[in-house]
Amino acid sequence: MKKLIVVALLVIIIPFLFVKIFVKTDEINFKYVTNNVIRVKNEKTGVISKIPFEEYITGVVAGEMPATFELEALKAQAVASRSYAMYQMTATKDKEYDVVNTTANQVYLTDEQLKENWKNDYQEKINKIKKAIAETSGEYLTYNGQIVNAMFFSTSVGATENSEEVFSSALPYLRSVESVWDEDSPAYTDTYTFTLEDFYNKLNLPYNDMLKVEVTSKTSTGRTRTLKINGEELKGRDVATKLSLRSNYFEIIQNEKKITITTKGFGHGVGMSQYGANGMAKEGYTYDKILKHYYQNTEIKKN
Repeated sequence: MKKLIVVALLVIIIPFLFVKIFVKTDEINFKYVTNNVIRVKNEKTGVISKIPFEEYITGVVAGEMPATFELEALKAQAVASRSYAMYQMTATKDKEYDVVNTTANQVYLTDEQLKENWKNDYQEKINKIKKAIAETSGEYLTYNGQIVNAMFFSTSVGATENSEEVFSSALPYLRSVESVWDEDSPAYTDTYTFTLEDFYNKLNLPYNDMLKVEVTSKTSTGRTRTLKINGEELKGRDVATKLSLRSNYFEIIQNEKKITITTKGFGHGVGMSQYGANGMAKEGYTYDKILKHYYQNTEIKKN
């Protein structure tokens, strides 16, 4: 009897060990739906390409979120990116293209770019991304039956923004929510230093030895909405853009001929925080719970 048990175990274990040691893991392959395409414009070349939709989402998730993030965070990103793309497509039927391949919409990276970026880690990382895509295949977000404009960004300041405090529209599913997980982000705080002359030049303001900064309005989370610099009225987002700051949550301090700016957060702050999503995933939240936290009162639908 003992011999039979030993033989049985050997029959099971030896093939398993052979596969683990000698058989290389293949890349996950999809059967893409060829008639479901999105028109993507390369902002650098101007070329417009028709890309199978789920292939596009794979390139977006890989371009927008680190492959080292938790699988549930990557799945949340897949659904958000799919929803955002579908929302854009509803408004571009009469245009030449649906989206561009940069942060103006969503960063999209081709398979060739990913191989170049990831090198020896390509197979492991692309399989993880494709797993997130496959496990959420066809899923997107709706609010009252309408596709959601699922905005997202890197790192919050501890809470997300109401959409109307950053953009023009007050969308009911893009409400300010707490996001306490973001402090682990490497972009949670940052510091920039400028010469006084460079500071004025970048903002197209006349030089003045004395800098006077007056914040005239803030968002509910403390981001600078409007301010005056030496009496000139400016928007906080414009200042952040011209100075290449990570966010418009900032403090400006003059020290003689130097300007020091400290920022908090990274990105516009509306919708899903990517580092917040990863923090939630680490705590055991599933992707659907992550999405429903950042996109209030939405539902996940499936094509």
